[in-house]
Order: sequence, then structure tokens, then C-alpha cells
Amino acid sequence: MRKALIVGIDYYDNIGNLSGCVNDAHSVRSMLERHADGTVNFATPKIMTGTSASERIERSDIKDAVRDLFSDDSEIALFYFAGHGYVEDTGGFLCGTGCKSGDDGFSLSELMTLAGKSPAKNKIVILDSCHSGIAGTRPDQPVSEVKEGMTILTASTAEQYALEVTGGGAGVFTSLFVDALGGAAANLLGDVTPGSVYAHIDQSLGPWAQRPMFKTNVKTFVSLRKAAAPIPLADLQALATYFPRPDYDFPLDPAYEPERSAEQKSDSSIPAPDPQKNAIFAILQRYVKVNLVRPVGEEHMWHAAMNSKSCELTVLGQHYQRLVAEGLI
Repeated sequence: MRKALIVGIDYYDNIGNLSGCVNDAHSVRSMLERHADGTVNFATPKIMTGTSASERIERSDIKDAVRDLFSDDSEIALFYFAGHGYVEDTGGFLCGTGCKSGDDGFSLSELMTLAGKSPAKNKIVILDSCHSGIAGTRPDQPVSEVKEGMTILTASTAEQYALEVTGGGAGVFTSLFVDALGGAAANLLGDVTPGSVYAHIDQSLGPWAQRPMFKTNVKTFVSLRKAAAPIPLADLQALATYFPRPDYDFPLDPAYEPERSAEQKSDSSIPAPDPQKNAIFAILQRYVKVNLVRPVGEEHMWHAAMNSKSCELTVLGQHYQRLVAEGLI
């Protein structure tokens, strides 16, 4: 069982309203609800949105929902929040609709306590709010609050603001988060993990923009979503068949290449295309597209085949060859 609680608050009584948090919440929910193939991922994610004076999300609402989220032994319990954040010398807070001073919000120390006590196997906290990077750290305690099985991903450091996309309507961090879930952070199996999400966001923001924070205490990353794999699984599993060793050079000859010019077709010294070899060559070319294989001594695979050269595994290809050879894929 996978549970997700998604909170987005645009409307505030006493502090400035926001414009993209509710949109962000709906985008995250839409992406988490199902895998790319349409199968259920997080079944019916709970969404709470604060859109107006009559559609309110108070501190107590957030706390009660978080307590319920982390109450059982689900495979994943994921909490996402987009809204105002506040920090002071006693710690950080997530602001509900009626907050006046910020420190009357839902404290991050309470959030960490509820998540830390949870029997859920994987507790994931994702915060798109200002100063959210303080999550998992108490100013008065040098010991991290990130308990075993917990992962925290935040839009900014404790000192920074979380920015919106130019023109409003969405947060910079959440836009990248949604892109990552959609496949930008997927591996060759289509799995999107918290670590790959952070790597995508970190690279996309660069060194001078708001800096995301990533804190984790897990033995292995769980997949948050299955995106469309960039290569068929059967092709990937055949990698160790075509390359029995990581350093193996796969020999090519013109019979592998199905395309011929009129002049080449009339040249009896050039072997005719072989359908079996053509099928293998098509797989090798798919490997090239995902950076698993490269031609040796030639710029393109066509030239490698026509000039009877070879192809070899890239460093990434060697990594996946070992995984396949060891039965891990």
C-alpha cells in the first residue's frame, strides 16, 4: 500500500496570498496517482487545498492529516506541501490559512516526530515552501531528526525563499519535481527514485539559484513512479547476451546494415543485408540511443558496419551489463 497526502495553500488571511501552490498540488497528485502505463501507483492520494476564505486549511487540519498518513505500516507514506513556510530560532513551520505570525503554523519538529514514529517502511517528506531546508534539523539539537526509512526533499535551504516560475501559476521546484516523475529522472527501467529526483532538480537549478536540500536515511531507494522506459526490457535483458563481458567488442560487417545506396547494391564485394543480423543491429542501435553502446573507430554505427569495425559498451553500458549478468535486471 502506498499513501500520499498532498497539501497546497494559496489563500492566507493575514500573510500574502500565493498563486501556484494549489496548481502544484493538483499536478503532483495527477503524476503520483498512476504509473506511465496507467496502472495504479498511489491509490487515491488525499489532496487538501486552501483556495479561499471558505476553503481553508488550518494548522490542525494539516497535523491531523499527517498523523493519519503516518499511522500505519504502508510501503510508502509520502507528504507533499506547497505553501508559506516560516523559520525562527526555534525551528521551522508550515503555515495554515489562518496563521498570523508564522510560528503558529504546523511545526516541522512535529512533522518529523510523527514521521519518525511511523511504522511505514518509507517515509518521504517533500516541501515546496520558503526556508524548508531546516526540516530534519532542530536548532537546539545537533542530532539529525532523519530517522531510519526517512527521506526529505525541500525546495530551498533554511535561509532561502522558494520561487515561482516566471509569470506565476507554479513553483520552480515543483515544476522540476513533476518533470522528474514524468520521466526526466527515470533510469533505463523507468524507475524514478528520490535520489534521481534530487539529482534532476539539483542539476536543473544550477549553483546560483535556490538550492534544493536532500536528507535521507535509507538502505535502498524506493521507486516513486514508473515512467515510460526509454528501451524495452527485453532489449535491456539481452545486453549480456550480445556483450558477454564488459570489455567485449561486438564485431560488425556490412551484412548488419540494411540500408544501401544504389552503387553499393551493385557492388558484389559488399555482402547483402542479412535479416537476422539486421534485427540484432536494430537492437544495437537502440543501445546507442540510450548511451549503452558506441561504435569503435567510427562516428556512426552505419560506418562501423559498412567498414567491418565493431561496437563496445560505454561505461553506463558496462554497468547495466553487470546488472543483467548478475540477474539483477
